[in-house]
Amino acid sequence: MVSVDTKKKELVGNFANKGREYQSQGRPAEVEAYDFPSLATGKGIPYGIYDMTANTGWVSVGTTHDTAQFAVATLRQWWLRMGCVTYPHAQELLLTADSGGSNSVRCRLWKMELQKLADETGLKITVCHLPPGTSKWNKIEHRMFCHITGNWRGRPLSSYGVIVNLIAHTTTSTGLTIVAELDPHDYPTGIKITDEQMQELNLTKHDFHGADWHYTFEPRAAS
Repeated sequence: MVSVDTKKKELVGNFANKGREYQSQGRPAEVEAYDFPSLATGKGIPYGIYDMTANTGWVSVGTTHDTAQFAVATLRQWWLRMGCVTYPHAQELLLTADSGGSNSVRCRLWKMELQKLADETGLKITVCHLPPGTSKWNKIEHRMFCHITGNWRGRPLSSYGVIVNLIAHTTTSTGLTIVAELDPHDYPTGIKITDEQMQELNLTKHDFHGADWHYTFEPRAAS
């Protein structure tokens, strides 16, 4: 069972970052006076997977757009690099997510990409969305993302390498470990999924709010 979400997008550049960090006396780190996007070298989009049982996480730092393709690509990398190693005999995967963003309850591309992942891995994938306005109940928010924010407080996120390294070096006294990686692929926006494509999904809606919050994908036999 994993919790998924997108962390706040960050401008990449020599900008001030809230918080305090020890520096040599009289030698504070110099940063830009303003954080205009035009001064940035790009933007970092951290999408995270938090394994609630193992207390481990995976974060892909995107460079283009926070789309459903990017979200499921991150989930795929987590499974291939960490999930299938930790749970070699797993047959089912449960995702908890909020109701908006790249994993929105209304996003057809999110469902299409999850069906592809189920076909590729042979996993039965169940998604449980938290009701609107309750995204902070999602475990990843207060068990992983908050510690990442605390770890890079007061440090300018001057490059993608800095962002990835700071995320990967985030640990806690309870044993949290995180693997982080840059995802430089382009994830375009505006991809449309037709009604015919939606009908091809092997999707089962649950009795309780199945039309919007809870549903399961099973691998298609042809795949």
